[in-house]
Amino acid sequence: MKKLNILLIVITLICSAFTIVGEFDKGIVVVLKDTSIVFTIFLPYIIEKIFKIKLPDGCKTIWIIFIFLAHYLGVTAEYYNKWEGFDKVTHTISGVLTAYVAAVILQYNKSKHLVFNIIFILSFTWLCAGLWEVFEFTCNYLFGGDAQRVAATGVSDTMWDMIVAFFGSIAFSIYYVIKTKLK
Repeated sequence: MKKLNILLIVITLICSAFTIVGEFDKGIVVVLKDTSIVFTIFLPYIIEKIFKIKLPDGCKTIWIIFIFLAHYLGVTAEYYNKWEGFDKVTHTISGVLTAYVAAVILQYNKSKHLVFNIIFILSFTWLCAGLWEVFEFTCNYLFGGDAQRVAATGVSDTMWDMIVAFFGSIAFSIYYVIKTKLK
């Protein structure tokens, strides 16, 4: 798994480097947006260092895939504008990722109450999805733009983003229940 993570990081960084070099003429904001992938791809490793914890390699793998899809393909390569369903794919994966993070948090809590754990996982995903949408709204308000596609969809895009993230957390919760019951 560690070798896979290293390979995925290298691929993401190489793709980003080629993109960044090709966009120097587009201004500093575009270059900063594209180079921010370097920070975000290493975020799990930074969190491990700061909080002195060990995140599961699977969690890191999902994170790296998510960043490649959402940040590199979605934002930098503009797949959000090129493929209508791409946004829903990334939000579904974010639901799986945040559910996984919730399960990692539960490992530190050592809760054995399955119903509580599932409610926590689902609630944590809703919280993260909601906070992300608030973040997008705030950025749109402060800096202009329409990342939430309010002009085109009203609140439908935001609501579907949260719903598919919830579906991702439900899928993870089913996996979690099966894994827990098999132990």
